[in-house]
Amino acid sequence: MSTEESGLVKIALVSCGSEYAGVQPEFEAAASKVNAKFVYPEIDIASIDTIGRDFGLEVASGDLRLMMARAKAVVEGTTSVDGVFITTCFRCAEGAIVRNEVRRYIHKHSKIPVISYSFTESTSAATLLTRLEALTTIARHRHLLAREVQTGLTAGIDSGSTTTKAVVMRDNKIIGKGWVPTTKVLESAEEAYSLALKEAGVSREEVQALGTTGYGRFLVGNHLKAQLIQEEITVNSKGAVYLANKQKGPATVIDIGGMDNKAISVEDGIPGMFTMGGICAGASGRFFEMISKRLGIDITELGALAVKGIHENVSMNSYCIVFGTQSLVNSLAKGATPEDVAAAACYSVVEQIYEQQLQEVDVKEPLILVGGSSLIAGVPKALGQLLKIDVLVPENSHMIGAVGAALLASGFVEE
Repeated sequence: MSTEESGLVKIALVSCGSEYAGVQPEFEAAASKVNAKFVYPEIDIASIDTIGRDFGLEVASGDLRLMMARAKAVVEGTTSVDGVFITTCFRCAEGAIVRNEVRRYIHKHSKIPVISYSFTESTSAATLLTRLEALTTIARHRHLLAREVQTGLTAGIDSGSTTTKAVVMRDNKIIGKGWVPTTKVLESAEEAYSLALKEAGVSREEVQALGTTGYGRFLVGNHLKAQLIQEEITVNSKGAVYLANKQKGPATVIDIGGMDNKAISVEDGIPGMFTMGGICAGASGRFFEMISKRLGIDITELGALAVKGIHENVSMNSYCIVFGTQSLVNSLAKGATPEDVAAAACYSVVEQIYEQQLQEVDVKEPLILVGGSSLIAGVPKALGQLLKIDVLVPENSHMIGAVGAALLASGFVEE
């Protein structure tokens, strides 16, 4: 999380047998990179035969019953852990059901941070790194994540996959912003930061603490000697509830970024359950860029166009970014209006997030939509229609990473 060394975090591995699937070395490698260790909760063997009654879920697989028994051991404190990693094979439908029930069970009966994941034969340590980094951050630094007010003069830089954002904050107010495309990571960070400093009317030397997040956080953070270098799950969720003024109680954050998306369940400003990714970039800002280009408009015009359209008038044959775009192009060739195509694109993205990710978290209001795609008006409209709840898009919703980094970095300012 920071440039300082942190203590070992014990993570309960609650799985159906990942250690026999050939991916365990990747799990261990990812854990070692964040100074964490997987442990296996101790159980009473006899409980495996009756564990289904506790969950109201009878399953045939002995491995899945073992998984549920381990979850119960975590909740009862038989094995003391700092976090829980729940994982099953992505091909197993019964495993997916048990994974979700186990996740809800632990979340309901404890305050231990939880992440769930479905692994494949090609799962790599790099794929897991951000997830485990977030899990260990929550376990180690709840006191920092509980920070609700920015103090002093601090800055945050979000080095994203497609855009780089920077903010300067003073005494709980944003006084400078910068937002540029990500080309060369360091050059884009320097440009965004300089724009924010110029608007704020302050020099770099005056900034008391700097935080970095996003894909390029380590490169940018080390280059600028940042006090805080932190993954985007915790930073973005913190920035979202801060900007929405919803730091108390439950909230759900959906962050649609340039290349991926995240769904995060938050309680009192601290992430509890989260998931990231999706089937492909068809559920990201990149899909909107491709559709805008095909419609011959700037992406900033897509939202207004989508609000006027009816998504039901256009059929989508695939969530894939390539075949999905092809479906919409074919619709245009058959006479569909640009408005309907834009609306269908927005609905396709939120439908994929709903089907692939919102099943992995408990959706509680307020639902806060953030990330660059939240600025496309058709997206919150489609999400609200799909979930039948109000969707909150706070001011500066695309700057959540930079704001969250500046907010948390103020914890390093000496009073």
